[in-house]
Amino acid sequence: MAKGFRQIQGADYDETFLPEAMLKSIRIFVAIVAYHDYEVWQMDVKMAFLNGNLNEDVYMTQPEGFVDPQNAGKKCKLLKSIYGLKQASRRWNLRFDEVVKGAWVEL
Repeated sequence: MAKGFRQIQGADYDETFLPEAMLKSIRIFVAIVAYHDYEVWQMDVKMAFLNGNLNEDVYMTQPEGFVDPQNAGKKCKLLKSIYGLKQASRRWNLRFDEVVKGAWVEL
């Protein structure tokens, strides 16, 4: 896990906002589902944050247990966000939004 507490806002990341559903919206959704007798499925993506693309360069030390003894002083450049980064939730939401909108266009 990255050490997000060591990141500096404005230098290491810009946006961290992740939209959340309002309770009113959830109640309306449940009411519509109940009225029309729809079937609802819920899912949890356990590795969702690992799918966010990073727009900035983010480096981290080699994780414990994966340190290459020949290159112990080298850092790892992240290509995707990981848990612990301040911007991980925002990056995942942008990627999710991009994929869902792309699916609508193809239909």
